[in-house]
This record gives sequence, structure tokens and C-alpha cells, in this order.
Amino acid sequence: MACFLVSVAEAAVVSVINHFVPEKKDEGSYKISMKTKLKWLSGMLWGGSALLALEHVWHGEIIATPPFLSAMKNAEDAATMFHEMATVGVCMALLITSVWVIMCLAADRMAARAHKSEPAKAAKEASR
Repeated sequence: MACFLVSVAEAAVVSVINHFVPEKKDEGSYKISMKTKLKWLSGMLWGGSALLALEHVWHGEIIATPPFLSAMKNAEDAATMFHEMATVGVCMALLITSVWVIMCLAADRMAARAHKSEPAKAAKEASR
């Protein structure tokens, strides 16, 4: 019903934090900056939330009139909605964040591997 709101909240927090993270550019560094990584997480969260919101609009769970969520019309449905947010919404947000962590680790490893192979490539081409 409103499980996407958990990801929206996380996306908003990540976007605010990313606004205050300085962009560090070290000439000799091969690592991907934290600002870039947070931008990835923000994009994943906002994009996933937008798709889920669209799906909820399609199924009539988000409506154009207040209270905007069809589950908020009575207390029994609201309790079900909050339970779904606490279970499904939190699990989805944790899954997205876990995928992001794995993605960042893989990207750093790939960048380190590329950085290590650059001197070898340069030496190989110099010997030609």
C-alpha cells in the first residue's frame, strides 16, 4: 500500500547527506568518491520508489484526493498499511542498500585492478 514511502524517506535522507559531502579529487587516487557512490544510492532509491508509486497508482492505492492513500480512509486499513511499511518497505530499502554496498565494493575493486594494470600496459607499450 505505502511500502515505497520507506524508500522515499531513505532517498531523501541520502540526498540531503550527499549535498553536504565534499567532492574529493585526488590526482593519484583511483577510488570512486563517496559523493558519486551516494549519488548512485540516491538514484537507485528514487527510481525504485517512483516505479513502485506508479504501480500503486495503477492499482488504485494512491488516489488524487486527500488523504492520498486509500488505506488511510479507515483505521483498520491504516494499521495494515503501517505493518506493510514496517515489514515489506524496510526489507526493500535494506535490499536496495545491500545491492548498493556490493556494487560499491565491486566498483572499487575494478578501479583498483585497472589502476594496477595501467603501469604494466605503459611498460609493455614502451618496450615496443
